[in-house]
Amino acid sequence: MLSLNTIKKSSGTRQKNKRVGRGNASGHGTYSTRGQKGQKSRSGVTGLKRLGMKKQLLQIPKSRGFRSLQPKNQVVSVSAINSNFKNDETVSPETLLAKKMINSSTLPVKILGKEKLTVTVKFDKIKMSEGLKSQIK
Repeated sequence: MLSLNTIKKSSGTRQKNKRVGRGNASGHGTYSTRGQKGQKSRSGVTGLKRLGMKKQLLQIPKSRGFRSLQPKNQVVSVSAINSNFKNDETVSPETLLAKKMINSSTLPVKILGKEKLTVTVKFDKIKMSEGLKSQIK
C-alpha cells in the first residue's frame, strides 16, 4: 500500500557531495578539483561573479542583525511582587501567570528592581537581580 511513510526516493536521485581538499588519498587533494592556475582556481571568486549575477546579488538588501536562540526574560518588578503577594506565598511562573503578571509560564522570568522587598515570599524557578538576592540573604 502506498502511503507517505512508505515512499522512498528512487535510486540515483541523491548524490553525495564531493569532499575536496581532504588529502591526496581521497583523490581530490592538492588542487581540489580546481585545475592548476587562473581566477577560477583561487579562493574568494564565487560562481555568481562568473555567471554575471553579481549586479543582481548587490540589488538585494542584506538582512541585518540576528535572532538569539535563548528566549528573553519576562520582567517583573519588586514593587509588583510587594503589591500582589502576601507573606509566606510562593512566587513561581505559575502563580505569576495566574495573577496575570506575565504572559507565559514556559518562558523564563526575572525579577528586577531597586525597591525593598517588604513581603516574605519564597521564589521557585525564577531568576532575580543581584540586589534582590542580597536582600533575601
